[in-house]
Amino acid sequence: MFGKSVTLFKLFGFKVRVDISWLIIVILISWTLAQSLFPHYYKDLSSGTYIIMGILGALGLFTSIILHEMSHSLIARKFGLPIKGITLFIFGGVAQMEDEPENAKSEFFMAVAGPVASIIIGIILLGIYLLTVNSGISKIFIGVVHYLWMINFILAGFNLIPAFPLDGGRVLRSILWAWKGKLGWATRIASNFGSAFGFVLIFLGIISFLMGNLVGGLWWFLIGLFIRTASKSSYQRVLVRNLLQGEKVRDFMTKDVITVNSSISIKELVENYIYKYHFKLFPVVDKGKLKGCISTKDVKKEPREQWPEKTVNQILQSCSEPATIHPDQDTMDALSLIRKSDNSRLMVVDNDKLVGIIALKDIMKYISDKLELEQDKYEKM
Repeated sequence: MFGKSVTLFKLFGFKVRVDISWLIIVILISWTLAQSLFPHYYKDLSSGTYIIMGILGALGLFTSIILHEMSHSLIARKFGLPIKGITLFIFGGVAQMEDEPENAKSEFFMAVAGPVASIIIGIILLGIYLLTVNSGISKIFIGVVHYLWMINFILAGFNLIPAFPLDGGRVLRSILWAWKGKLGWATRIASNFGSAFGFVLIFLGIISFLMGNLVGGLWWFLIGLFIRTASKSSYQRVLVRNLLQGEKVRDFMTKDVITVNSSISIKELVENYIYKYHFKLFPVVDKGKLKGCISTKDVKKEPREQWPEKTVNQILQSCSEPATIHPDQDTMDALSLIRKSDNSRLMVVDNDKLVGIIALKDIMKYISDKLELEQDKYEKM
């Protein structure tokens, strides 16, 4: 979902990150507010004033989204659901969950927390606006508060649409989950709503574009495309979880492992191992004992002219998490670690001894075969 992101600060223990794409939306919103919205409601102000109001409005929206997502995160923490952090990106923001909620109750309260927070913020700002609109206070302040109370109500209303993965879609999933007790089935229904809603937005975007609203049409199209893609990927994630439930790493690992001796040169490593086997990570084993790991990233840091003289022992790293996993851990944990480590393989280690390798391709082959033969069974779980 995200590209490169930068951590801005920590709030209540959660890292708040901003995706580089967010810069696009900040500039676009600031420009739109300064050129269209504020001049429409507050006439005869200077262009500089409109620019200030636009920037403040965009920053206010930025803060509102953080508070919306923070509400999700705090409720998730209360129910014991790990949250990696909050990331702002081109279409808004998201609290990044490491796993699905454990039950329908936690899903419901976590989902409604964001819209409730936005409604409360909107009510507070509406009260401030009504108290100050005729008080003679600066039009910059009144205009920005006016925009922010409206946008918070819009934010709450849009998110309550029952289209997964929007908050309303998660509420729908929690109700269906509580009714049938089947997370996979509930996710499939809610995702279908999300996919249909995304299609509607794409269609409206095309119509709007053809009618001359180029920017608005493009945004509706992109948001619809994002919701359709996110709804499908969310369902696939739950389906994979059902498929791998109860499966252990030892069931997928390969015991015959290609290992590297620490005494060989980097040149030998590249020519005889990396180019031959095309792995990004190799275990370094001396006399049967795991000594560390060597990756293509480690090799790239070394000047090419030093490859013949420098040994693997001089640049190897410890095989610590997320490069290793225990054979009795769930295979879903392995998939999660593979995503974090950016490697297609993990070292399977038991009591500091290398016992095997688990590869992404083997897990995906199992998933593919299982879906081909038993997809109907797992869609109903």
